[in-house]
Amino acid sequence: MHPLDTSTSHISNSHIAKGYELTQAGDRYFDGLVDKFSRSLYQAPRGELRLAMLDYLLPQMLRLTAQPVLDVGGGLGQLSGWFAERGHAVTMAEPSQDMLAHANAWHDERCAAGAWPPEQLRYLAAPLQSLPQQAPGPWPLITCHAVLEWLGEPEQAVQTLASLLAPGGQLSLMVFNRDALRFSNVIKGNLQKALSDQLEGKGKRQRLTPISPVTHDEVCLWAANNGLRMDAVAGIRIFQDYLRHPSAEESEQATLLALEKQYCRQDPHWRLGRYLLYTFTKPKADV
Repeated sequence: MHPLDTSTSHISNSHIAKGYELTQAGDRYFDGLVDKFSRSLYQAPRGELRLAMLDYLLPQMLRLTAQPVLDVGGGLGQLSGWFAERGHAVTMAEPSQDMLAHANAWHDERCAAGAWPPEQLRYLAAPLQSLPQQAPGPWPLITCHAVLEWLGEPEQAVQTLASLLAPGGQLSLMVFNRDALRFSNVIKGNLQKALSDQLEGKGKRQRLTPISPVTHDEVCLWAANNGLRMDAVAGIRIFQDYLRHPSAEESEQATLLALEKQYCRQDPHWRLGRYLLYTFTKPKADV
Protein backbone atom coordinates (compact mmCIF):
# COMPACT_ATOMS: atom_id res chain seq x y z
CA MET A 1 0.00 0.00 0.00
CA HIS A 2 1.24 3.48 -0.87
CA PRO A 3 2.06 5.39 2.33
CA LEU A 4 -0.46 8.10 1.50
CA ASP A 5 -3.22 5.69 0.51
CA THR A 6 -6.02 4.61 2.83
CA SER A 7 -8.37 1.68 2.88
CA THR A 8 -12.12 1.82 3.51
CA SER A 9 -12.31 -1.42 5.43
CA HIS A 10 -13.07 0.38 8.68
CA ILE A 11 -15.60 2.91 7.38
CA SER A 12 -19.02 2.42 8.88
CA ASN A 13 -22.29 3.66 7.45
CA SER A 14 -24.05 3.14 10.77
CA HIS A 15 -23.19 6.56 12.19
CA ILE A 16 -24.97 9.27 10.22
CA ALA A 17 -24.93 12.82 11.51
CA LYS A 18 -28.36 14.37 11.73
CA GLY A 19 -27.85 17.79 10.28
CA TYR A 20 -24.33 18.30 8.92
CA GLU A 21 -24.62 21.79 10.36
CA LEU A 22 -21.75 24.15 11.09
CA THR A 23 -20.39 24.34 14.61
CA GLN A 24 -20.98 27.36 16.81
CA ALA A 25 -17.60 28.65 15.63
CA GLY A 26 -18.81 28.42 12.04
CA ASP A 27 -16.61 25.43 11.20
CA ARG A 28 -17.45 22.32 9.21
CA TYR A 29 -16.69 18.89 10.71
CA PHE A 30 -17.20 15.58 8.92
CA ASP A 31 -18.90 13.26 11.40
CA GLY A 32 -21.26 11.02 9.47
CA LEU A 33 -19.48 11.78 6.20
CA VAL A 34 -16.37 9.61 6.35
CA ASP A 35 -17.62 7.29 3.63
CA LYS A 36 -18.53 10.12 1.26
CA PHE A 37 -15.40 12.07 2.12
CA SER A 38 -13.15 9.10 1.43
CA ARG A 39 -14.96 8.11 -1.74
CA SER A 40 -15.19 11.63 -3.18
CA LEU A 41 -11.71 12.85 -2.32
CA TYR A 42 -9.43 9.82 -2.23
CA GLN A 43 -10.96 6.88 -4.11
CA ALA A 44 -10.98 8.79 -7.37
CA PRO A 45 -8.31 9.95 -9.85
CA ARG A 46 -8.28 13.46 -8.39
CA GLY A 47 -7.55 12.10 -4.92
CA GLU A 48 -4.86 9.76 -6.18
CA LEU A 49 -3.21 12.66 -8.00
CA ARG A 50 -3.35 14.89 -4.94
CA LEU A 51 -1.64 12.25 -2.80
CA ALA A 52 0.96 11.52 -5.47
CA MET A 53 1.80 15.21 -5.72
CA LEU A 54 2.19 15.52 -1.94
CA ASP A 55 4.51 12.52 -2.00
CA TYR A 56 6.52 14.33 -4.68
CA LEU A 57 6.48 17.84 -3.22
CA LEU A 58 6.81 17.49 0.54
CA PRO A 59 10.43 16.24 0.48
CA GLN A 60 11.31 19.15 -1.83
CA MET A 61 9.52 21.86 0.12
CA LEU A 62 10.35 20.88 3.70
CA ARG A 63 13.51 20.24 5.70
CA LEU A 64 12.73 16.78 7.00
CA THR A 65 14.96 15.63 9.87
CA ALA A 66 12.58 13.22 11.63
CA GLN A 67 11.46 16.15 13.79
CA PRO A 68 8.16 15.93 15.75
CA VAL A 69 5.09 16.88 13.72
CA LEU A 70 1.72 18.33 14.71
CA ASP A 71 -0.79 17.36 12.00
CA VAL A 72 -3.73 19.77 12.38
CA GLY A 73 -7.05 18.54 11.04
CA GLY A 74 -5.51 15.20 10.11
CA GLY A 75 -8.72 13.82 8.61
CA LEU A 76 -8.48 10.21 7.47
CA GLY A 77 -4.85 10.02 8.55
CA GLN A 78 -2.92 9.81 5.27
CA LEU A 79 -0.52 12.66 6.04
CA SER A 80 0.12 11.52 9.61
CA GLY A 81 0.92 8.05 8.30
CA TRP A 82 3.26 9.48 5.66
CA PHE A 83 5.32 11.29 8.31
CA ALA A 84 5.22 8.40 10.80
CA GLU A 85 6.57 6.07 8.14
CA ARG A 86 9.50 8.44 7.69
CA GLY A 87 10.48 8.39 11.36
CA HIS A 88 8.62 11.44 12.67
CA ALA A 89 6.79 11.36 15.99
CA VAL A 90 3.34 12.59 14.96
CA THR A 91 0.53 14.13 16.99
CA MET A 92 -2.62 14.06 14.88
CA ALA A 93 -5.32 16.53 15.93
CA GLU A 94 -8.80 16.07 14.43
CA PRO A 95 -12.17 17.28 15.79
CA SER A 96 -14.29 14.64 14.03
CA GLN A 97 -14.63 11.45 16.07
CA ASP A 98 -15.53 9.53 12.89
CA MET A 99 -12.40 10.70 11.11
CA LEU A 100 -10.22 9.89 14.12
CA ALA A 101 -11.69 6.39 14.44
CA HIS A 102 -11.03 5.67 10.77
CA ALA A 103 -7.48 7.04 10.93
CA ASN A 104 -6.72 5.10 14.11
CA ALA A 105 -7.97 1.82 12.63
CA TRP A 106 -6.02 2.28 9.41
CA HIS A 107 -2.89 3.29 11.32
CA ASP A 108 -3.23 0.17 13.48
CA GLU A 109 -3.16 -1.91 10.31
CA ARG A 110 -0.02 -0.14 9.14
CA CYS A 111 1.64 -0.60 12.54
CA ALA A 112 0.80 -4.30 12.50
CA ALA A 113 2.46 -4.50 9.08
CA GLY A 114 5.62 -2.94 10.52
CA ALA A 115 5.32 0.48 8.89
CA TRP A 116 6.16 2.26 12.16
CA PRO A 117 6.16 1.49 15.93
CA PRO A 118 2.89 2.12 17.81
CA GLU A 119 4.37 4.96 19.87
CA GLN A 120 5.10 6.93 16.68
CA LEU A 121 1.55 8.32 16.53
CA ARG A 122 -0.72 9.88 19.13
CA TYR A 123 -4.18 11.39 18.68
CA LEU A 124 -6.00 14.48 19.92
CA ALA A 125 -9.76 14.80 19.47
CA ALA A 126 -9.44 18.56 19.24
CA PRO A 127 -10.25 21.48 16.92
CA LEU A 128 -7.57 23.88 15.79
CA GLN A 129 -8.79 26.58 18.17
CA SER A 130 -8.01 24.47 21.26
CA LEU A 131 -4.48 23.48 20.29
CA PRO A 132 -2.72 26.32 22.18
CA GLN A 133 -4.03 24.61 25.34
CA GLN A 134 -3.87 20.95 24.25
CA ALA A 135 -0.71 20.91 22.11
CA PRO A 136 1.17 24.15 22.76
CA GLY A 137 4.56 22.96 21.57
CA PRO A 138 6.41 24.92 20.34
CA TRP A 139 6.53 22.66 17.29
CA PRO A 140 9.39 22.39 14.77
CA LEU A 141 6.96 21.24 12.06
CA ILE A 142 3.21 21.77 11.74
CA THR A 143 1.09 20.49 8.87
CA CYS A 144 -2.36 21.91 8.17
CA HIS A 145 -3.72 20.58 4.89
CA ALA A 146 -7.21 21.32 3.52
CA VAL A 147 -8.42 22.75 6.83
CA LEU A 148 -8.62 26.54 6.49
CA GLU A 149 -11.34 26.33 3.83
CA TRP A 150 -13.63 24.52 6.30
CA LEU A 151 -13.29 27.13 9.06
CA GLY A 152 -15.45 30.14 9.75
CA GLU A 153 -12.37 32.24 10.63
CA PRO A 154 -9.43 31.09 8.50
CA GLU A 155 -7.42 34.25 9.19
CA GLN A 156 -7.60 33.61 12.93
CA ALA A 157 -6.47 30.03 12.29
CA VAL A 158 -3.24 31.25 10.68
CA GLN A 159 -2.53 33.33 13.79
CA THR A 160 -3.06 30.25 15.97
CA LEU A 161 -0.79 28.09 13.82
CA ALA A 162 1.95 30.73 13.89
CA SER A 163 1.75 30.88 17.69
CA LEU A 164 2.34 27.11 17.91
CA LEU A 165 5.51 27.16 15.79
CA ALA A 166 8.96 27.12 17.31
CA PRO A 167 11.44 29.76 16.10
CA GLY A 168 12.91 28.32 12.92
CA GLY A 169 9.96 25.94 12.66
CA GLN A 170 8.12 25.18 9.44
CA LEU A 171 4.43 25.26 8.58
CA SER A 172 3.21 23.13 5.67
CA LEU A 173 -0.10 24.74 4.73
CA MET A 174 -2.41 23.55 1.95
CA VAL A 175 -5.57 25.47 1.07
CA PHE A 176 -8.42 25.21 -1.41
CA ASN A 177 -7.80 27.88 -4.04
CA ARG A 178 -10.65 30.35 -4.50
CA ASP A 179 -9.32 31.54 -7.87
CA ALA A 180 -9.28 27.98 -9.22
CA LEU A 181 -12.83 27.47 -7.97
CA ARG A 182 -13.98 30.55 -9.87
CA PHE A 183 -12.24 29.38 -13.05
CA SER A 184 -13.79 25.93 -12.70
CA ASN A 185 -17.28 27.42 -12.34
CA VAL A 186 -16.82 29.41 -15.53
CA ILE A 187 -15.77 26.30 -17.44
CA LYS A 188 -18.82 24.45 -16.10
CA GLY A 189 -21.09 27.25 -17.33
CA ASN A 190 -21.91 28.70 -13.91
CA LEU A 191 -21.28 32.17 -15.26
CA GLN A 192 -23.52 34.18 -12.93
CA LYS A 193 -22.11 32.40 -9.90
CA ALA A 194 -18.60 33.29 -10.99
CA LEU A 195 -19.55 36.88 -11.85
CA SER A 196 -21.13 37.46 -8.45
CA ASP A 197 -18.19 35.68 -6.79
CA GLN A 198 -20.59 33.69 -4.60
CA LEU A 199 -18.36 30.63 -4.52
CA GLU A 200 -18.61 29.48 -0.92
CA GLY A 201 -20.44 26.33 0.08
CA LYS A 202 -23.08 26.46 2.81
CA GLY A 203 -21.62 23.64 4.90
CA LYS A 204 -24.92 21.79 5.11
CA ARG A 205 -26.08 18.35 4.06
CA GLN A 206 -23.44 16.27 2.29
CA ARG A 207 -22.04 18.87 -0.07
CA LEU A 208 -18.24 19.18 -0.05
CA THR A 209 -17.82 22.69 -1.48
CA PRO A 210 -15.60 24.53 1.03
CA ILE A 211 -17.22 27.25 3.08
CA SER A 212 -14.12 29.50 3.07
CA PRO A 213 -12.07 29.10 -0.12
CA VAL A 214 -9.12 31.50 0.08
CA THR A 215 -6.84 33.31 -2.36
CA HIS A 216 -3.06 33.32 -2.59
CA ASP A 217 -2.97 37.00 -1.66
CA GLU A 218 -5.03 36.37 1.48
CA VAL A 219 -2.76 33.54 2.60
CA CYS A 220 0.37 35.65 2.03
CA LEU A 221 -1.10 38.62 3.90
CA TRP A 222 -2.22 36.55 6.90
CA ALA A 223 1.13 34.79 7.10
CA ALA A 224 3.10 38.06 6.89
CA ASN A 225 0.90 39.64 9.55
CA ASN A 226 1.93 36.82 11.88
CA GLY A 227 5.64 37.03 11.18
CA LEU A 228 5.89 34.03 8.86
CA ARG A 229 8.20 33.91 5.84
CA MET A 230 7.03 32.11 2.70
CA ASP A 231 9.75 29.74 1.45
CA ALA A 232 7.92 27.83 -1.28
CA VAL A 233 4.56 27.48 -3.02
CA ALA A 234 3.16 24.93 -5.47
CA GLY A 235 -0.13 24.19 -7.18
CA ILE A 236 -1.73 20.78 -6.86
CA ARG A 237 -4.12 19.59 -9.58
CA ILE A 238 -3.36 22.45 -11.95
CA PHE A 239 -4.52 20.64 -15.10
CA GLN A 240 -6.65 17.67 -14.08
CA ASP A 241 -9.87 19.54 -13.27
CA TYR A 242 -9.96 21.17 -16.70
CA LEU A 243 -9.68 18.08 -18.89
CA ARG A 244 -12.61 17.67 -21.28
CA HIS A 245 -12.13 13.92 -21.22
CA PRO A 246 -10.62 12.64 -17.95
CA SER A 247 -7.71 10.27 -18.41
CA ALA A 248 -8.81 6.65 -18.26
CA GLU A 249 -5.76 4.75 -19.44
CA GLU A 250 -2.81 4.24 -17.12
CA SER A 251 -0.46 5.72 -19.70
CA GLU A 252 -2.56 8.90 -19.89
CA GLN A 253 -2.68 9.19 -16.11
CA ALA A 254 1.10 8.81 -15.97
CA THR A 255 1.50 11.57 -18.56
CA LEU A 256 -0.86 13.82 -16.63
CA LEU A 257 1.10 13.23 -13.43
CA ALA A 258 4.32 14.09 -15.28
CA LEU A 259 2.71 17.34 -16.49
CA GLU A 260 1.56 18.24 -12.99
CA LYS A 261 5.04 17.61 -11.62
CA GLN A 262 6.70 19.63 -14.36
CA TYR A 263 4.57 22.75 -13.98
CA CYS A 264 3.37 22.69 -10.35
CA ARG A 265 5.95 25.27 -9.26
CA GLN A 266 6.15 27.30 -12.48
CA ASP A 267 4.43 30.63 -12.89
CA PRO A 268 1.67 31.10 -14.03
CA HIS A 269 0.52 27.49 -13.88
CA TRP A 270 0.74 26.91 -10.12
CA ARG A 271 -1.70 29.76 -9.51
CA LEU A 272 -4.62 27.72 -10.88
CA GLY A 273 -3.97 24.61 -8.81
CA ARG A 274 -7.14 23.41 -7.14
CA TYR A 275 -5.02 23.38 -3.98
CA LEU A 276 -2.11 25.65 -3.12
CA LEU A 277 0.67 24.12 -1.01
CA TYR A 278 2.93 26.44 0.99
CA THR A 279 5.96 26.20 3.23
CA PHE A 280 6.21 29.00 5.78
CA THR A 281 9.01 29.46 8.32
CA LYS A 282 8.89 31.30 11.61
CA PRO A 283 12.17 33.26 11.74
CA LYS A 284 14.48 32.74 14.65
CA ALA A 285 14.64 35.61 17.12
CA ASP A 286 17.52 38.03 16.64
CA VAL A 287 20.27 37.46 19.19
